[in-house]
Formats: sequence, structure tokens, C-alpha cells
Amino acid sequence: MRTILKTLAFFFLITLLTGCSEDTIDETGEGTLTGKVVTASGNQPLENVKISTTPISTTVFTDSEGAFVIDNLATGEYSVQAELDAFVTAFEGANIQDARTVNVVFELDSVASKNLAPKRPILISPEDGEDDLNTTVEFIWSSSDNDGDEVSYRLEIRNGTTNEMMTFEEIKDTVYTVNDLQAGANYIWQVTANDGINDEVSSALAGFRTLNLAENRVFFNREVNGNSVIFSSPGTDANPDSVAVFRLTPLDKNSFRPRKNSTAGKVAFLRSVGAETHLFTMNSDGSGVRQVTRDIPVAGFNLEEIDFTWFDNGARLYYPNFDKLYAINADGTGVELVYTEPSGNFITEVAGNAVNKQLVIKTNNSAGYNARIVVIDPDTDTEVAVVAEGFSGAMGGLDFSIGGTRVLYTRDISGSENAQYRQLNTYIFQHDLVTGLTTQLQMERPAGTLDLDPRYAPNDGAIIFMNTSNDGISRRDLYRVVFDAELNRELIFEDASMPDWE
Repeated sequence: MRTILKTLAFFFLITLLTGCSEDTIDETGEGTLTGKVVTASGNQPLENVKISTTPISTTVFTDSEGAFVIDNLATGEYSVQAELDAFVTAFEGANIQDARTVNVVFELDSVASKNLAPKRPILISPEDGEDDLNTTVEFIWSSSDNDGDEVSYRLEIRNGTTNEMMTFEEIKDTVYTVNDLQAGANYIWQVTANDGINDEVSSALAGFRTLNLAENRVFFNREVNGNSVIFSSPGTDANPDSVAVFRLTPLDKNSFRPRKNSTAGKVAFLRSVGAETHLFTMNSDGSGVRQVTRDIPVAGFNLEEIDFTWFDNGARLYYPNFDKLYAINADGTGVELVYTEPSGNFITEVAGNAVNKQLVIKTNNSAGYNARIVVIDPDTDTEVAVVAEGFSGAMGGLDFSIGGTRVLYTRDISGSENAQYRQLNTYIFQHDLVTGLTTQLQMERPAGTLDLDPRYAPNDGAIIFMNTSNDGISRRDLYRVVFDAELNRELIFEDASMPDWE
């Protein structure tokens, strides 16, 4: 009995030891992961695809056949990732077993195939077939992306007259302004959207036409960034917000005092050239700029007061240089001294008339005062008539009526004379050369303002002029007055000076 018990105890101990030994052994095997990466569309192998796993193991890259191998991978469950630029990252599961090889295949979609293209742009403004647009045009279109990608736009504008193409890239908004288009030209425009992933999407084509500036009749100055800049407009609508305005001269040059001659089809103007001021001409749309004077510049006591005139149906120009009056051909040849002021005073302004072939000039001393306005015959170098003299204070703003029988001018009736040439109470006067009578135009105006630079309408039935405060720094505006019983003034252009109406 004792022998049997000893035998059972021995076998029990062996069994216990054997069981404990198996529980403490932690076996870990290794396997191999292989695979291939191809395109989802076309089943083409993809090279240099980054293969990584979670949990982390060795990172490898596919070969030229799209194949990869990760050896000595511990047994267990893995998430395998395939990553390549321009393709959608993909994941596959793998259960690695000891001494076995597990194979996975990735089919990668391109990013473009999973990305939505931008919406096709729709052109809004200018509308197809729109006419008489300003040479500065605001282009507006609608478009958007379908899945949140950033979209950029390309605006293309073709000049149908010259076939010139203008291209504006990387526009982020759906509104874009283009300056200095050619006047009187047909244009075609199109917008293309690009999200950097999909193929570009283009709008339909639309056409428009800019206004023919040769038909513009009103010219004036505006101050822009410290320079005088010349603008034009087709008319004198009483609502300044509804009148189209076109810039003719560059913003970086000081150009002023525009004077159009319809016969010549040119606009003459003054421009600063270094320390001097010279006469220039240009076409009505601002093209074809030509310097006329060179050796003898335009000069006098105050450049803001100096004026010149066309003569001989646009063949010649008359301009002052201190006490002398010169004539020059419109092409810059044949400069000629035609009149010298006998008193030695400066000739500041001159206006001509094609009917009687006479000139009206204003002379003044070096301070701008002791002014005289007289009519002269340039052929005989003599005075024909006296328009105004013997008044204290400033005078100026000359213009001849079409028939050559009346002269417009301004006079500061306060008689003030000061070193700043500041005018205090200036009105517009009209002198009749036939009767010798002078009339002050009785137009109501705001107190403390001045009426300056009057010009006859092309039919002599109205005038335009500048009005501004007598403080010398306030805004300048242009008004129109029709010669009727009321003589009511109408605002036509804001922030404008030195008008011309042809």
C-alpha cells in the first residue's frame, strides 16, 4: 500500500512540473510579407510606392514592377499602408504567421479620379455683345469648386482688331479689372478654372466693344497721385454718375490743359518735361503721343493759368513764352515768333478763332496782375480790340465764340491782389466785340466759391466751367449752364478742372 502511494505522488509531481514549464514558454515566430501595387485603372505597376505597417516595422518601397518584400516580420495582425503622391493612400490587412509568406495586392486610385473638377465658369459682365464700354473694364464671372480645393482662374482677352492676346494668371477672385484697353476695338474674353488636380475647365466665349473715343467731345483734368491726368467723356449728361469717363494720359506723367481740334482729329495738351513745360499732341483715344515744342518751351508766371490755342484749322498752334507769342506747326516744325508784348508783361493765355482768324490774349505782370485782355491780328502784329483792362485783381479763362463776335473771360470782382494769386470772388463775363458791351453772367452759386475756365459749347448755346472754393485747396467740379432765361447750373463732372468742349 505504501509503495502504491509513493508511485502516485511521483507521477503527480512530474505532471505538475510539466504543466508549469509549458505555461511559462512564450514562443514568437516570424513570417514574410510580400505584395504588389498597381493602378486601379489599367492595372499598371507603380514604382517607388512607400509601404509601411501598423504596428511599425520596416518601411520599404516598391520596385519597377510594383513589388515589395518585408522579411522577418513578427507574427501577428498588421495594417499595411501603400502611399504615393498623386494617388489615394490605400490600406490592406495581413495576418503574419510563423514561417509563412503572406501576399497582399494594392490597387491605387489616382487623386484626380476621386476629385471633382471645378464648376465651369459662367461669364457675367461684360455681357456678350455689350457695346460702348470704358477702356477700363471690370470682368465678373461665377464658378466654384465641388470638393473644397482651392481654385485659380486665368482670364484671356483677345483684341479682335489687332489680334493681341492679354493673359492674366492665378486670379483667386471672380472679379478682375483690366485698364487701358484699346478704344473702339472689339474684344473676346474667356475664363478658365484650375484646381491643380483635374483638367482645366473653360467658360464659353463672350464679346464686347469699347467706345470709340474719337467721338468724345469733353476733356478735362483730374489730380491722381500728385499728377494731373487728362480724361475724356462723350457728353455732358447732368448726372455725373451716369457719364462714361476715359483716362487718356499715364498716371506717372504730369499732363494738363487739353485742347481738341476736330479738324485735325488731335488733342493738344501741356506736359512737364524735366523742369520745362512743352506742347504735345495725341489722338482722341490717347494714342499717338507726340512732343511738339522742344527748343522754346511754354513758360509764364503760373503754369495753372497758361493756355494755348489751335489755329489754321489744326495746322498750327500758338503758345506763350513770357512776353512772346510763338506759332509752331502741329508736327513740331516751323516755330515762329508772331507777337511780342510791347509793355514787357507776360502773355499768359491765348484763344483763337477760325472765322475771323484773330487771337484774344491775356497779359499780366510777373505777379499775375495788371491784366489786359485784347484781341490781336497775328498777321499784322497789332491790337484790334480791348476786351478788359484797368481792373485790380485776377482775370483769365479766355474763349472765343464760334462766330468770333464774343469773348468769355473771368474776373475777381473783389479786386484782391496777393502773393499767392488767391482769388476771392470770381465771376464769368462775356464781351460782345460788335457792341463793345460786357455782361456779367448772373448765375447763382454757393457763397465763397469761384467760377473759372469757362468754355463755349460747340454750338455756342451753353458753357461749361469749373467751380471751386476760394480756399484754394477744395475739390474742383465742372458745371454746365445753358443760355436761357434761368441760367441754372448743372453739375456734370466731379473732381475735374481745365475743361474743353469741342
